[in-house]
Amino acid sequence: MRLLERSSSAGKFILTKDFIDDDEVPPYAILSHTWVEGEEVTFDDLTNDAGKDKFGYEKIRFCGERARRDGLQYFWVDTCCINKANFTELSQAINSMFQWYQNATKCYVYLSDVSTTKQKSSDQSSNFSWESAFRVSRWFTRGWTLQELLAPGSVEFFSREGTWLGNKEILERQICEITGIPGQALQGTPLPVFGVDERMSWAKHRRTMRKEDEAYSLLGIFNVHIPLIYGEGRDNALARLREVIDKPSKGFNRLPYVAEASFNSYTKQHQPTCLPDTRVDLLRTIYDWANRHDEMCIFWLSGLAGTGKSTIARTVARKYFEKKRLGASFFFQRNGGDVGHAGKFCTTIAMQLANHVPTLREDICDAISNYSDIASLSLHDQWRQLVLKPLSKLDGNSCLSGYILVIDALDECDNDKNVQIILQLLAEVRLLDRVRLRVFLTSRPEVPIRYGYYQLPENERYNIVLHNISPSIIEHDISIFLEYHLRLVGAEHAQDAGWPGAEVIKTLAHNAGGLFIWAATACRFIREGLFADERLRILLQGDVSATATPEEHLNEIYITVLQNSIQPAFSQQDKDRFCGILRDILGSIVALSSPLPVNSLSRLLVTPKHRVDRILKDLHAILEIPEHSTLPLRLHHPSFRDFLLSKERCRDLSFWVDEKQAHQTLVERCIQLMSGCLKQGICGVDAPGVLATDLDSSQVRLHLPPEVQYACLYWVEHLYKSGIQLNDNDQVHKFLRMHFLQWLEALSWMRRISEAILTMLRLESIALTFDCPHLYAFIHDMRRFALYGRSAIEQAPLQAYCSALIFAPTRSIVKKQFADNMPKWMRRLSKVKEEWSASLITLEGHTHWVRAVAFSPRGTLLASASADNTVRLWDTSTGAALNILEGHTHWVNSITFSHDGTLLASASSDTTIRLWDVATGATLSILEGHTHWVNSIAFSHDGALLVSVSSDDTIRLWDVATGTSRHTIRLWDMATKTLRMLNTESYTVHSVAFSHDSALLASASSDNTVRLWDVATGTVRNTLEDWSRSVAFSHDSALLASASSDDNVRLWDVATGTLRNTLKGHIDWVRSVAFSHDSALLSSASSDTTVRLWDVATGAALNTLEGHTGGVRSVAFSPDGGLLASASIDSTVRLWDATIGASAAINTLGSHTDWVNSVVFSHDGTLLASASSDATIKLWDVATGAMLRTLEGHTGWVKLVVFSYGGTLLASASDDNTVRLWNVATGAALKTMTHSFVDFFSFSSDGLFLETSCGRLPLESLEGHYPLDISPPQPIPRSQLSLDEYWVVRNSEKLLWLPPEYRGNCSAFGGNILALGHADGRITFMEFG
Repeated sequence: MRLLERSSSAGKFILTKDFIDDDEVPPYAILSHTWVEGEEVTFDDLTNDAGKDKFGYEKIRFCGERARRDGLQYFWVDTCCINKANFTELSQAINSMFQWYQNATKCYVYLSDVSTTKQKSSDQSSNFSWESAFRVSRWFTRGWTLQELLAPGSVEFFSREGTWLGNKEILERQICEITGIPGQALQGTPLPVFGVDERMSWAKHRRTMRKEDEAYSLLGIFNVHIPLIYGEGRDNALARLREVIDKPSKGFNRLPYVAEASFNSYTKQHQPTCLPDTRVDLLRTIYDWANRHDEMCIFWLSGLAGTGKSTIARTVARKYFEKKRLGASFFFQRNGGDVGHAGKFCTTIAMQLANHVPTLREDICDAISNYSDIASLSLHDQWRQLVLKPLSKLDGNSCLSGYILVIDALDECDNDKNVQIILQLLAEVRLLDRVRLRVFLTSRPEVPIRYGYYQLPENERYNIVLHNISPSIIEHDISIFLEYHLRLVGAEHAQDAGWPGAEVIKTLAHNAGGLFIWAATACRFIREGLFADERLRILLQGDVSATATPEEHLNEIYITVLQNSIQPAFSQQDKDRFCGILRDILGSIVALSSPLPVNSLSRLLVTPKHRVDRILKDLHAILEIPEHSTLPLRLHHPSFRDFLLSKERCRDLSFWVDEKQAHQTLVERCIQLMSGCLKQGICGVDAPGVLATDLDSSQVRLHLPPEVQYACLYWVEHLYKSGIQLNDNDQVHKFLRMHFLQWLEALSWMRRISEAILTMLRLESIALTFDCPHLYAFIHDMRRFALYGRSAIEQAPLQAYCSALIFAPTRSIVKKQFADNMPKWMRRLSKVKEEWSASLITLEGHTHWVRAVAFSPRGTLLASASADNTVRLWDTSTGAALNILEGHTHWVNSITFSHDGTLLASASSDTTIRLWDVATGATLSILEGHTHWVNSIAFSHDGALLVSVSSDDTIRLWDVATGTSRHTIRLWDMATKTLRMLNTESYTVHSVAFSHDSALLASASSDNTVRLWDVATGTVRNTLEDWSRSVAFSHDSALLASASSDDNVRLWDVATGTLRNTLKGHIDWVRSVAFSHDSALLSSASSDTTVRLWDVATGAALNTLEGHTGGVRSVAFSPDGGLLASASIDSTVRLWDATIGASAAINTLGSHTDWVNSVVFSHDGTLLASASSDATIKLWDVATGAMLRTLEGHTGWVKLVVFSYGGTLLASASDDNTVRLWNVATGAALKTMTHSFVDFFSFSSDGLFLETSCGRLPLESLEGHYPLDISPPQPIPRSQLSLDEYWVVRNSEKLLWLPPEYRGNCSAFGGNILALGHADGRITFMEFG
């Protein structure tokens, strides 16, 4: 980089040396302008002392003079500081341009087409007579000037006469209107916060002289570098740019990020830091801690509400931000939307780390690429992959040695469990060895935080209690605060110097009661008054006693602010009306679950914005009212909410807000708003297969503005808090009957489908407490509908009207209610279920067999173990995938929760057992000792022992807590892991189970026995003869159930060892058994793909649950007995409603009894043939779906079928090594030919041969038929349909998502008809219009 400086010769400018190292570059100014062809001074001109007669030389003079006035010796002008004849230098300059503008001390924008002298005499009174020219300046249309506007911190605009017009802060409104660039971008918000498409839109209407520069001018905007290829054309250059943008940014675009969480976000720009000479000792202590190199990695600053914790946090964050040592900051805010919960905590920290520590960016991107669903994983996995792992790869050469994380108001995170998880995550920074990360944390001293904090090792934590600091120090700091702010107020209100005086300051500081929020509210109250001295007098006249508590001081100032918002000239009627409107608006503000902008609030409350503005006009002392009406309206401090909702604290009932009434108002307004806004295809999309990920957040916000999104998310929460009684055909019932599907669609576009299901669950629980049977039934059906259609709707929101509605049972209330919304292109479907089956939801995600499932003790979580080497955790209410536990290197065969729900154990074919922390997903321990596959594990019911069985012919007992020795059986310390070994005499044990008093252990073995062991002594108490694969105790430990490979289930009396009952019904091995928690029911899982429910008392079969397409390996009841989970080799987990008695089987006509291997249409499309492993072929009428006849004769699986061209003959191939020919009209077998290994075949067009994978088979005269179908009929039209995994596709556009039970293992298309053959023998027809 070369710079210009003024030569000692008058009026001459010279170039400096080319600075190679950025550290060598001195402070400089930089020029931004538009070029005039032939009039710009070039590099050659300057080096040859030429070009002084060009117009461009005046711009150089201008820039040099402005730089001199600003104390800068050097400046840079693009026309002459780059040797464009040197392509290498040009390429380097273009790739560095953004950084050069960013590093400039000043950027001067010279507008050659804006003049301050071009005005008519009538315009002389205008302060902005040049503004019209400014708005149409050519500078705003050029490609290169975009980065010149955004990159520098200081941008100043000048007319062609050199007159200063303003900077980008002063002219922000005009620039935003001209360019469409949001104010946050102009104010320095990191550009990655804005989406790629949004940044691209800023350049959409800008042009460059060289077409390729439209791409090259954006390199800095996206912080990327590409080689310059002039001549490649605009489109190719933009394509290359987009490719390099998308490579690292794909992940970040998928990463949810809360911009408002940062200490210096746009919404927090007016919030203060500590004044000089305040908090001196405290800040010194914090800075000393931050700069130390000891193990004390967490500093907790706790204090009561209003004691100034957040101001201190902002001060610390600001200091280390300026020192480039701030890693990230997250300022929680209760009811603040995404800053009020932990959902985006880890991803926001990761995004900020990527921006603040650029060397982390690539590693964080890699994590996002490796885990495409990273944002839906547990907080622990997010933290480990997005934060800890990238940080652990840093080295001292590429970054600073230490960084600070600032976490403010952790107590305002809305979930106590998540608070404790965050504390655990933050403590893990101690594990970093290459870089030092310190965590500064503030909160009120709430119990969950105190508990979590004091669980940390003492040498790793530091704590200061803010409200325990000496009152004299606090009062001194408050005095300085008041003196500073009231001096500014005095200047604004033209008060005398020294106003209001030391005594007044002292009185006010005393009245603050140690609360900075009191002082801040007082200053705002005084400032916004018509006369500051009058407002001050009002405060001084307060009647709070000298012994009043800090809370009473705060109450008094809040009442004072509210009372002074009422104009004295108001009549009593006006006062009452004003207070009523004020109460409604403030009540809504404090009751909102997430803050809204004023515009959105006015639309939600159906109150004109000007009226809301008028009511709030004098409340700036307690409300943060942004200048831009699109930004959220917030409370200055949460203590105002507590005050307003407390009848005791808010003594003036004109202002007291009845919380239930406020929530009632909000639920009514939410329903009213949604009823008027929601519609099918609300986001302007009508193609049913458009994915939610295809629309970026800005498109969604355009069609679903903040107030509508708010109403969709929170209306049920307000309903719950309002205590409104529900009735059939009330407002809620009518809304749901009209808009349920539209509401579900909207939430899907918002990526909130889990919240939708939880909302329905809460709504169902509310309705259950009232006498509203029809409403309750509708809500229950809604939840079943959403669970069933979740996978489709979550992917493509419009599938709510397609897949979910089409495949819902015929008697579904939702299906009947919204029958008119069914897509017209769905002409026919084989009969669907009549009622909701026991299957609630199918959990998909594993990529191999699912081998085991287990519920957590509270039933809120389900764990699944798979042959894909992973364990997954699921939310049983919503079906959401919560976590993937990775670490095993082979199949995971068994899982079990500890009985307090804190631990999960997994057994694997990698010979190890792992103990996992359920809350965080962390591996706590790896138990090694087995020498072969570990097949089964179980916790004792007191949680003290873990038992494992292995194919190494051993059973091992592990002491989970201490590893202490028991009796004479060999025990090892936990460091060596082996604790106790039971002699199994060289047979393989498949399964183990503890009795519920932990006294007995049952094992199922390969020697066809079940053994009962005495846990205390390790001896065999009883041996039961059974070919068992799995065992389970009843919850009273009186019965033992065994699952057998002879297809039966047996019930045993534990006390006597006698056989009580044999349960028959399965037709293949029984793999798993489980008792319900009341021991009344028994479930069994079988390789016959079914789950059966049995009455334990009678042994009667109650239900057969069908739906899996592969053998079922494991079953488990939820603790309340309401849910049943099953794991299958079809790679899915299913949740079933254990209370439903009806069979879950899909009702179809004339099904096969085994897998359907092949389906094929006749050439005229009127018939379908299906070939099955049940050794039969079936012929179907395509028009009606009716089965016409069954062709029997093969003795093995039928693999292939094909029609002759005329449709009179059918050929079939079987693994009985025969090919058969059939008469289609009669079903008669015409000929059998022996032929093995036929993989494919077809009739020749002349009908003389059957072309097969093994050669030609000649066809002789068959029952007078010769030649065979020589004249092929007119073929049916080529189908426009196809299958793409789980989607029916038409003309390459996704049309219909197929639920698991409608996915065939073979398919055929005949025009607009799709036929699917299923593993359970069904044939499904679908006809599309």
